[in-house]
Amino acid sequence: MKANQTVKVLVSDPLADSGIELLQNAGVIVDVRTNLAVEELISTIGDYDALIIRSGTQVTSEVIAAANRLRVIARAGVGVDNVDIMAATRRGIIVANAPTGNVAAAAEHAIALLTSLARNISAASDSMQRGEWNRKAFMGVEVSDKTLGTLGLGRVATNVVRRAIGLGMQVIAYDPYVSGEYAANLGVEMVKLEQLMAQSDFITVHLPLNDQTQHMINADRLALCKPGVRIINTARGGVIEEAALLDALDSGRVAGAALDVFSQEPLAADSPLRHHPRLLVTPHIGGSTSEAQDQVAIDVASQVVDVLADRPARYAVNAPLIPSQDIEFITPFISLVDSLGRFLMQFEPSHVEGVELVVHGPIADYDTKILQAAALRGLLADVVEERVNVVNADLIAQRRGIIVSERRQLHHHERFENMITLKVLADDRERSVRGSVLHGRPYVVAIEDLWVDFLAEGNFLLSWHFDRPGVIGAIGTLLGENDINIAFMHVGRRSPRGKAIMVLNTDEPVPENILPAINDIIATHKARTILL
Repeated sequence: MKANQTVKVLVSDPLADSGIELLQNAGVIVDVRTNLAVEELISTIGDYDALIIRSGTQVTSEVIAAANRLRVIARAGVGVDNVDIMAATRRGIIVANAPTGNVAAAAEHAIALLTSLARNISAASDSMQRGEWNRKAFMGVEVSDKTLGTLGLGRVATNVVRRAIGLGMQVIAYDPYVSGEYAANLGVEMVKLEQLMAQSDFITVHLPLNDQTQHMINADRLALCKPGVRIINTARGGVIEEAALLDALDSGRVAGAALDVFSQEPLAADSPLRHHPRLLVTPHIGGSTSEAQDQVAIDVASQVVDVLADRPARYAVNAPLIPSQDIEFITPFISLVDSLGRFLMQFEPSHVEGVELVVHGPIADYDTKILQAAALRGLLADVVEERVNVVNADLIAQRRGIIVSERRQLHHHERFENMITLKVLADDRERSVRGSVLHGRPYVVAIEDLWVDFLAEGNFLLSWHFDRPGVIGAIGTLLGENDINIAFMHVGRRSPRGKAIMVLNTDEPVPENILPAINDIIATHKARTILL
């Protein structure tokens, strides 16, 4: 966050105090305004730089269209189906979630529902509270040696699997995005969806809601199940076709179901799901433990602070993903390539036609997709009207017909262990600049084929010129006469008295009105002022 800049965060759903305190300690203004009507949210969102939500707030395209300042939407939880992610991406708004903070809580709730179904605990408790004592009415089944089928094998499902295996269950899974090797290491067999429906004694749902998963469990698939199957859903309500589930419960095909999530939330007071004797329902409390609420609040608040400080969000869902173990190493290179892009566009402004990123050294072993996006951000940020960041840089480049490519050279360069070359094709010629991260900070190390060495931060005056006596002295004298202090100077040249480049870092920006006099000194070439 920039110094002296008022930054405002709107929290529109309940958030634990730990998250609020983290934001306030970072120097941002936090407004907690829950239960806003859509019209109220649209009328106020333009005043905020960040929005923190849970499942209650619907962030529609209309809300996003009104969000003139918004840079990040952070969901204190896993699912982001209440956010129009494409609309946010087009506006360059980062959407982040907290996929790990409530994993243990959600997994434990799924297991609690599973065992409660198996032993009819809810119905037995209700009977006891009515003053009854009817042991025979609540005959249960054991979970040991039963088959659990999990739809999805992500973070929560993986934790459910470990607990279920501890209970003596065999586990099968359907997830087209998970390798058989990963599943095997968990002790899980990967199967087709139809096979899972037919073989499972218990089915637990751990899938996001999207076009592919909407009503994945429907009448046809429930008909495949063995009689007496029990179904648990702590993921998203729309994955199960609720009318079909009620029919299967009535017929006895499904012996019982436990639902924590529903197609419409809150669940209507007159919903038949509330009153079916074979249904166990809870009000979307899978992540509702004090430990989980604290952790997701901290996770989203810290990501908001990072985004507002131009650092990557750890769990951005619409930006190139950086594995958590790689963030510390990759982040300085994101800043570097952004600076390289800004440098090129200020040094030789032009219409960009193509961009190539050449990655040298061990960094080539990492996923560098986010570096491509950061390079585009640096190149385009000051030449297009819309906000450009790592979220929408690819979309903007595509619309402008910019071809983006990358080359990797695993061996390190003779001068630097890790180095990045940014090449730009513009106006039928190629320009390039090279950089490296030294002591954790971004350095420009070459301009075209001339080696230089300067920290890519601050005010600069750069000029191409022929290496001849008096040029540098004359420019230094001119700057002194205008009370512009030179912090350092670096010169790169091809050969004695050949073509050279001069880099001056100045304490103050060089005024445009003295550039003509500098250009007179360097004759056939032009000087440029650059801010990094």
